[in-house]
Amino acid sequence: MVPPSKTLASALPLPQPEHLLNRELGFIAFNRRILDLAQDATVPLLERLRYLCIVSSNLDEFFEIRVAGLREQLKYDGPPGPDGMPLTAVYRQVSRATHALVAAQYRVLNEDLLPALDTEGIRFLRRGAWTDTQRAWAHEHFRREILPVLTPIGLDPSHPFPRILNKSLNFAIELEGRDAFGRNSVNAVVQAPRALPRVIRLPEAVSGCAHGFVFLSSLLHAHVGELFLGMTVTGCHQFRVTRNSDLMVEEEEIKNLRQALQSELTHRQFGDEVRLEVADGCSLEMAQFLLRTFDLDEQDLYRVEGPVNLVRLMQVPDWVDRPDLKFPRFKQSRPREMPNSAALYAAVRRRDVLLHHPFQSFTPVVEFVRQAAEDPEVLAIRQTVYRAGTDSELIEALILAAQRGKEVTVVVELMARFDEEANLNWAARLEEAGAHVVYGVVGYKTHAKMSMVVRRENGQLRRYVHVGTGNYHSRTTKFYTDFGLFTCEPDICADVNEVFLQITGLGQHAPLKRLLQSPFTLHPQLIAAIEREADHARAGRGGRIVAKMNALVEPTIIQALYLASQAGVRVDLIVRGVCALRPGLPGVSDNIRVRSVVGRFLEHPRIFYFRDDREHTVLLASADWMSRNFFRRIEVCVPVLDTQVKRRVLREGLRPYLRDNTNAWLMDRDGDYRRRRPGRAQPFNAQQFLLDELAEPEEAE
Repeated sequence: MVPPSKTLASALPLPQPEHLLNRELGFIAFNRRILDLAQDATVPLLERLRYLCIVSSNLDEFFEIRVAGLREQLKYDGPPGPDGMPLTAVYRQVSRATHALVAAQYRVLNEDLLPALDTEGIRFLRRGAWTDTQRAWAHEHFRREILPVLTPIGLDPSHPFPRILNKSLNFAIELEGRDAFGRNSVNAVVQAPRALPRVIRLPEAVSGCAHGFVFLSSLLHAHVGELFLGMTVTGCHQFRVTRNSDLMVEEEEIKNLRQALQSELTHRQFGDEVRLEVADGCSLEMAQFLLRTFDLDEQDLYRVEGPVNLVRLMQVPDWVDRPDLKFPRFKQSRPREMPNSAALYAAVRRRDVLLHHPFQSFTPVVEFVRQAAEDPEVLAIRQTVYRAGTDSELIEALILAAQRGKEVTVVVELMARFDEEANLNWAARLEEAGAHVVYGVVGYKTHAKMSMVVRRENGQLRRYVHVGTGNYHSRTTKFYTDFGLFTCEPDICADVNEVFLQITGLGQHAPLKRLLQSPFTLHPQLIAAIEREADHARAGRGGRIVAKMNALVEPTIIQALYLASQAGVRVDLIVRGVCALRPGLPGVSDNIRVRSVVGRFLEHPRIFYFRDDREHTVLLASADWMSRNFFRRIEVCVPVLDTQVKRRVLREGLRPYLRDNTNAWLMDRDGDYRRRRPGRAQPFNAQQFLLDELAEPEEAE
């Protein structure tokens, strides 16, 4: 079935290619903004180190998915994207921009962060500067903890190049001499088992500082000769290979998605190679040998001045007890309407309740399900799970509810990228407890965030629902900004129930009264809302749109915004990551401004505001403005009906971000970003404002 939104959108002309920016280059620009925070002296030092690691983590996934996809398209001479740039040019520009970003990242590490950390007694000890005491400790640690689990592999006709796991740490060894069997092998490979920590803490008495660390690579470099007795090691070079990690599961051609996914996960570690990282001292001969081995080109080679995997440094801020070098702690508050779990259902009956994470706690959402599990008046619970993590109180509550005889239905999205294994495990446990587990709809990821409880009250059934912009993941709700709405409004509850029935059953979808839904109504209704603003502007009634999201790349939505701008609608877009729209193009997008806010917390909510001739329509959604969210996912977008809640969304979710002059970046027509500075104005940080307004100053015990 072709979603109606595709059909209706076809009436709107696509933007001219020159009016669109490239998605991949936009992603690299987003990471440059994160790297800027790693350089910002006003950010606490250990938090700057975290930002540096986040860039590496983002780039890993970028290569595993986006660059891998580009390489696949190049194999088959795929067509240009909406921006009209040939794929060869995209790949070349992506490579150039990424090399520049990685070089800048290691400069920040070596020239800014490591010296600053050293002055604070947090040191990464280089093997060339070890004292005798440190050298003795390192040798003993190597022999006791590392040597027993290493397997050196000499490369010769009987020992081919070993299979290299995705993103694993490896060492290419150059040798001279003959071994015990008279073999004259010149190269070998040593793979570092993933069980070994990449960063090792030294005792303070050995390190000579409060917090001393050494890299696993340094220990192996210093003692690699012990793996090749009687031979001379002439070179030891760490390297890492990144592979295509996009799962290739043909959902339409399989009988059991769960079994097929379990099988495919075992192959993820050995997908096609897309990137080779080596230490900067790697010899030209060894680098060329590795490139040939992995069938990669020079542009796929990244020489780095330091560890090949900076993500491993993410643990260091957690190990170092220096509150003065981290963001101040805070305690997530509870909404006034829900002072305790006993008041939860009564509060929702009185009026809709809004949660704003991470400033307000996710605990009421967990209590919503846990209380339902224990309440004898609750008959049924329905829940979507996209990302929940490996340790989830909410899913444990669902398991408890099923064990207590409630009718529990859980839609588990098995294809949630990089959470597939955790979701498979949760699905198995839920089924064992007696819950109905559904894996969504073939060909459409279930990305909607919905929870529903059916309760008997005064002889009648009443539904309560929670609809959110973010995942049901307790850990990420502590550093992602998101909204969650509790309501028992009959039409919204009926719509949520209908969406669950669509996913779990069969048949045509019934019209929804309040919710907008992908892949059916969300896209055409958003375009209609944009066009209504244009009509209001043409009629002299003013037109205003403010939209906040993670990404904006869908061409017909962009064209609708361009046409609205030309009609006189003022448009503010708060897009954290990739934005393909060009603001400020004369005669095209003069009235559109684009900003990105990158700060302490990851901005994650999707909020859409339309002035709508003073009706002030406010929508909360799980969907970004991307083709996949509109046409290949099941998403929901809920209107905020309660006047007080609507004011809160505007006051907390949009207005502060339009005022921000410390963490906001303004985009120009070429896709370049300039960070806003207070100048002579009073500094205003949106996230700090919300912490001051909603949270409490000390972290909960």
